[in-house]
Amino acid sequence: MTATLTPPGAERGPRRWPLVGNLPAFARDPLAFFESLRDGHGDWVPWALGPKRNVLVSRPEDAGELLGSVEKTFKPMELGWAFHQLLGDGVVVATGEEWRRKRALVQPAVRPRQVRSYAATMVECADALVGGWADGDRIDVHREMAGLTQRIAVRTLFGSDAAGREAPIGAAMATAQRELGAEFRGVTLFLPPWVQTPGRRRLRQAVAVLDREIDHVIREHEAARAGGTERDDLLSRLLAARDDSGAPLTRKELRDESITLYIGGHETTSTTLTWAWQLLSGSPAARARLTEELDRVLGGRLPAYEDYERLPFTRQVVKEALRLYPPVWLISAVAGDGAVIGGRAVPAGTAVWTSPWSMHRDGRWFPEPEAFRPERWDAGAEGRADERAWIPFGGGPRACLGARFALVEAALVLAVLARRFHLDTGPEPVPVFPGLTLQPARPVPAVLRRP
Repeated sequence: MTATLTPPGAERGPRRWPLVGNLPAFARDPLAFFESLRDGHGDWVPWALGPKRNVLVSRPEDAGELLGSVEKTFKPMELGWAFHQLLGDGVVVATGEEWRRKRALVQPAVRPRQVRSYAATMVECADALVGGWADGDRIDVHREMAGLTQRIAVRTLFGSDAAGREAPIGAAMATAQRELGAEFRGVTLFLPPWVQTPGRRRLRQAVAVLDREIDHVIREHEAARAGGTERDDLLSRLLAARDDSGAPLTRKELRDESITLYIGGHETTSTTLTWAWQLLSGSPAARARLTEELDRVLGGRLPAYEDYERLPFTRQVVKEALRLYPPVWLISAVAGDGAVIGGRAVPAGTAVWTSPWSMHRDGRWFPEPEAFRPERWDAGAEGRADERAWIPFGGGPRACLGARFALVEAALVLAVLARRFHLDTGPEPVPVFPGLTLQPARPVPAVLRRP
């Protein structure tokens, strides 16, 4: 679908119900809801989530201005009890000076130089997985990709000796994600914290498992450091980090940042790979071009970090999968005094939203927006996609810190697996579930075929 421009001041937004506003339509299908706002009401659309004032902006310029103004005239939106239970006060939800302090402490652990050191683990884990596959096997793509990225996340975050904790951490995270998504889309979002619904109890139980497992790993790392042993993993780097006053991260802060990095390294990559395989299965031309590039560049060997830049089409497959299925499907911030977007004042307290899902599927920025066309990212291609409208990791000062990690991981894993197998998922489309990230709503069965 292609949106149409609406003159400033002409937007009225959708009809709102008393008390709940547009919550019923949002809860029923938030992805379709945002597209309907864009297509039916324009690029600046007022709407209501319960009693709260909201605006959806759909032009790249406005989205960029919003993302660039967070921590200036906008602040991150408080996303409710469930988000706080899972993410705590990590860098994703912190604001002001506390956010600046935590970002300065966490960012060095995921800079390109550090990501290089994790590439071998990514390739090793992917090669071990594909070594157990055989031609004609039937697999659940999402389960396989989730298991793989869990192993990579646990090893890069906590070290190889934490491998036995993959299963409890992964199961607890899956439960937390499901319940968080359900809460965000329902009336429980507006319930006070002391109201304990069955979903909230399940979330608390899952978070308790995560807290226990991560606390155990932190204590092991602290004991190793006290004994003079230095480890080469993300948690060790967080333990060694010091702020301007020389203070380290507290135990609670280590827990919160570990959860944040785990989600960034596991959840986003597993879903990106799952969608990439389904898209490649339905595009023989793209699959053939991918195979040709891997054969030509790798010549039968496993990829290394240096190959990331040598595999442009592999990167474009990942980029196009992120366009069609951005893991972070909505971004929001709350206006403070003096907030302005697109030359118009935004009343203080208004939540301004932009949707990567909706923007990525807008024909003004991406011709044939529903089509999987990795070649749209070719350098110098006619009708090349608008880079400003591609925001799967957000943007501005609060852009996802783990974006480089996720992009390198997805490309290298795809290269390792695609060298050996094609995953035939069949023609049946897979519905999406917008939870904490954009997940498949059901298993994704596939038959393994030699390319």
